[in-house]
Amino acid sequence: MGQTLAQKILSSHCHKNVEFKELVIASVDVCATQDGTGPLAIKEFRKLNKKLYNPKRTILFIDHAAPSPRKELSNAHSIIREFAKEQGAVLSDIGCGVCHQRLVEDYVNPGEILVGADSHTCTSGALGAFATGMGSTDIAVAMAYGKTWFKVPESFKIEVFGQFQKNVCAKDLMLYLIGLIGADGATYRALEFCGETIKQMSMSDRFTLANMAVEAGAKAGLFETDEKTYEFLKQRGRADKYKEIKMDESAIYERTIKIDASTIPPMVSCPHTVDNTKPAAELYDIKVDQVFIGTCTNGRIEDLRIAAEVLKGNKVNSNTRLIIVPASKDTYLQASKEGLLEVFLEAGANLLPSGCGPCVGVHGGILADGEVCLATQNRNFQGRMGNTEGFIYLASPYVAAKSAIAGHICS
Repeated sequence: MGQTLAQKILSSHCHKNVEFKELVIASVDVCATQDGTGPLAIKEFRKLNKKLYNPKRTILFIDHAAPSPRKELSNAHSIIREFAKEQGAVLSDIGCGVCHQRLVEDYVNPGEILVGADSHTCTSGALGAFATGMGSTDIAVAMAYGKTWFKVPESFKIEVFGQFQKNVCAKDLMLYLIGLIGADGATYRALEFCGETIKQMSMSDRFTLANMAVEAGAKAGLFETDEKTYEFLKQRGRADKYKEIKMDESAIYERTIKIDASTIPPMVSCPHTVDNTKPAAELYDIKVDQVFIGTCTNGRIEDLRIAAEVLKGNKVNSNTRLIIVPASKDTYLQASKEGLLEVFLEAGANLLPSGCGPCVGVHGGILADGEVCLATQNRNFQGRMGNTEGFIYLASPYVAAKSAIAGHICS
């Protein structure tokens, strides 16, 4: 019997063929924490009286509140920095970028298992890795022993065909899918993406889809590897890490969902749940106080190019604030080389250091009572951006940039 992508990768780390819903102990290639979850993981790790199993592949990120806006968070950062020095772990400090973007840039390879103390760890699944978020205690165990437990997930096959309409992209597809199956429609399943449309997608778009798999409740978002995977790894100096990983034709999928990309319009997720989706054209009367372009979902260079193309020669609406945060230092540098930063500043945008920025709701763009933000991030639950009285809409970089100029949601 054939295997799904999830089964294949987990089997290779258990040294046996795994079955759906089976509880297994699997070796782990990469462990990651960030400044919100890292201090607790470190606290739990110390209770085990162990050294890091693999310091060179234990990555500690300071990205969620970077630079720190409060002394309490500064103290948390200090704990992480000291632990990294003590144990020889890799430290990604303020300004280096969002953990999920940094992981795909430099640390995760096809066929590997990544566990991270952050739900959007699934982003790395676009590289053909089984990447998933876990609690801080589970991550502490993986850091100490180089392995952890999994329940082998059943998989949904997401088959996408057809060509996107102009100015429609992977973000619109993912919002459409989540609206279709619901925010809990794929709980503890793996979403495995395939089809001609997926094959034609850039790695940036694949990262967006994998990143938001968890917003449908999924344990992982997975892709086959191909020439685009190889080229991405080659550009990042890891061509030797490429490995071919394909779905078996005889693999059993719990559910197959076929989507015609040509039928998808620019989409928006409305407050206060990600699956509350509507076409952007139906929300024309929603005024926007703040627009945020960035995050691990849509803060890559391809996203910034889209925003710059829309913003060039235009001005941000006088009643709207535009905040732009490149997802990593490398992205920031590339945007600078291409002149994108100049375009943003001339349009009236505000640039923040690479990191999570306003998305996490502790600094860099907290909403006032009753304010509306249109963001390229992945979550819009009540209070996500630091104020339970705020309203968050989610959209693609294209819709976000157009709306920043118009002062209201538009497509």
